[in-house]
Amino acid sequence: MKRLLFALVAGMIWTSGCAFGQSVQLYGIVDTGIEYVTHANNLGDSLVRMPAITGSTPSRWGLRGSEPIGEGYSVRFNLENSFNLRAGDLNQGGRLFGRQAWVGISGPTGSWFFGRQNTATLYTILDNDVMGPAIYGIGSVDAYIPNARSDNAIGYLGTYRYVTIGATYSFGRDVVGGNSPGQGLCAGSVPGAPTQCRQWTAMIKYDGPTFGGGISYDEQRGGTGAAANFFDGRPPVPMTSATDIDSRLLIAAHVTVGKAKVEGGWLHRNAENESSEPDIGSDIFFGGVSYQVTPSIIAEAEVIRVINKRHDTRATLSTVRGFYLVSERTALYAQVGYLWNSSQAAYTISAGGGGTTPRRGANQLGTMIGIRQLF
Repeated sequence: MKRLLFALVAGMIWTSGCAFGQSVQLYGIVDTGIEYVTHANNLGDSLVRMPAITGSTPSRWGLRGSEPIGEGYSVRFNLENSFNLRAGDLNQGGRLFGRQAWVGISGPTGSWFFGRQNTATLYTILDNDVMGPAIYGIGSVDAYIPNARSDNAIGYLGTYRYVTIGATYSFGRDVVGGNSPGQGLCAGSVPGAPTQCRQWTAMIKYDGPTFGGGISYDEQRGGTGAAANFFDGRPPVPMTSATDIDSRLLIAAHVTVGKAKVEGGWLHRNAENESSEPDIGSDIFFGGVSYQVTPSIIAEAEVIRVINKRHDTRATLSTVRGFYLVSERTALYAQVGYLWNSSQAAYTISAGGGGTTPRRGANQLGTMIGIRQLF
């Protein structure tokens, strides 16, 4: 009995030490609304729905934690799930933790991450795009950008005063499928094909008190089932060879003046298909402003221009959004956007889960009202 009591007390002391030594946080966002889109099909019909993507940020919940291990180092982890309120289903191809699922080590020289994680492209655009992953934003003309994550990845981030450098390397960027819309299943790690489905990204960015900006490069190799979708109404370009390359170069910056934040950038994409297709490229230019009207009201606007010379497709998206902060954690919002397509283009204004592609040359109006709750 004495031995049993001693074991129980020792176990309680050990468990208590672990609990106090490790910090774990539960967090999340619950966001949904109602959307109206014109010319949502070839017949020109309109659509009213509760979309998968919102006018703010996607719904999610997550767990993150850290534990000091001495000498300035700590072990960290992050598990982040993304879901749709309209049906309770999962995003990112049905993954349980599709937004992030990694463990890593942080110390004086930076942090290393192992698992599914954000790429340098996503880190670069985060603070330099007013609309972010909103339903009418850069994701409408390149759906990869708000979904820039990789499976099977090793990542590094290091911040030195105002400068951050980072890089990721993936052995197979999309094991489940649905990670980056249009890319297709591309698991990688195939014997005899060391570069199939590989992805690497790198960035350097500056974040000062009133000014910031960055540059990133993102290269995805082709593989079985992979394709490059330019989201302009044309069929995706097959990228089934390990020698095929789909690359993106992003340059973006922002400046804060009083209550206003102004941002802008350029995204150049090039798809090299060595087996059958000539190179296809696109250029996206974007710029916007966010203004704190009152402590509880925020007004934002952005203009996005996309040009694909090879496909002879072009589009301009203008959008405005307003937030009313009901409390520290609750906000009501409304977003309105209008998309002008060129005669050969069929970009869709809504990134809300498909089903709104217009006929070629048709323009679209999109509106959404919603509510967001943080926890």
